[in-house]
Amino acid sequence: MKKMALSISIAVVTAYMATFRISAAMAPVSEPGDESPAENSRAVTYYDVTKYRADSSGKAHSSSAFLAAWEDACSDAGNSVLLIPEGTYLIGPISFSGPCKGNQSPKIEIAGTLKALSSPRAFQSSDWIVFEDLNRVNLTGINGMAMLDGQGSKSWTNSNCHKTKNCPSSLKFENVSYGTVSNINLIDSKFFHVQIYMCDNINLSKLNIKAPANSPNTDGIHISHSSNVNITSSIIGVGDDCVSIIQGVRNVTINGLTCGPGHGISIGSLGTFEDEKEVSNIIVQDSTLVETDNGLRIKAWPDKYPGKASYIFFSHITMDNVENPIIIDEQYQCDPENCKAKPSLVKLSNIFFSNINGTSSSPIGVDLRCSRKFPCENVVLDNVDLKMEGKPVTSRCVSVKPSYVGKNAILRCP
Repeated sequence: MKKMALSISIAVVTAYMATFRISAAMAPVSEPGDESPAENSRAVTYYDVTKYRADSSGKAHSSSAFLAAWEDACSDAGNSVLLIPEGTYLIGPISFSGPCKGNQSPKIEIAGTLKALSSPRAFQSSDWIVFEDLNRVNLTGINGMAMLDGQGSKSWTNSNCHKTKNCPSSLKFENVSYGTVSNINLIDSKFFHVQIYMCDNINLSKLNIKAPANSPNTDGIHISHSSNVNITSSIIGVGDDCVSIIQGVRNVTINGLTCGPGHGISIGSLGTFEDEKEVSNIIVQDSTLVETDNGLRIKAWPDKYPGKASYIFFSHITMDNVENPIIIDEQYQCDPENCKAKPSLVKLSNIFFSNINGTSSSPIGVDLRCSRKFPCENVVLDNVDLKMEGKPVTSRCVSVKPSYVGKNAILRCP
């Protein structure tokens, strides 16, 4: 009877995942060229920032020129493009705000390098480049030259971003619908490289994000309070999470990501905020992690605030010398004795690890430490093959009884 119930559970989860794959693939995220025939037939008007006296040598501050060009492009109801030609431009902090005329945003084409001011004092509580209150934003690099350089090294030496929360992300989308970012290099952010907040239908593709492995809080892509986000065909190597997902996020697909160095792909920290919103329907697939400090991670604070995450799918992931390849940590940054007295209030359910293979740098390759107050429900390991020095890794399970499906080349929890 127990075996039959397990089979039904797996079938339900697998069917749900297949259904969500289809719906994610069909999600109405705008791509370059998705405009209607009428829009494509209109003549394109280019608003070149150098025509507004932006300095392409990178010596003079060019924020005012960028904003003047944006205001004209945003006010143009036609087919407008904000053009940033080859060269180096010193800007920021800067906000490209809407709504624009006709509720249609200009395209932004970047062929040059944008550099942030190096001093952290120049930003106070502002992010560097912000797109806000906009519809159908298309930000793309052309000629393989586009780069956003956060010049973050001065911030890293005295980073207390985790306490003050006033460090600038390099690129932030806030209250944006149907946005795309593609073919852009981002390096050395002072804080997060890309931040997605209060957005819907966002497509991030062919991004190359880099920062030193020891640079603090330099997450590659950070998502909160958003839905229908696709991340595809990107390379991220940073000093923190390659991708981090926190409260109020649903329907995210990560596909074709190469991650490392960094702290892996993380959901959490959960339980951080009062009245925290649920995280659900997250798919990570066909990706590779290389020498990261963690692999696929769900983390939650003990005894802070209630939270919930469900229907999380990790499939077809390759690990290359990864520490903690599979980890659920509901004792995040907690003294072991204190954790026993104050268990996490976050509920985790329907977590699916399928076709995870490769090498681990830690003997415990599957580390599932759930809340003693709210044990994890329906955690499934399907065809997991992880080895350390040629031998199967061990597992640790706290407040969870995982289900094993297929051929799992790991030492299971007793």
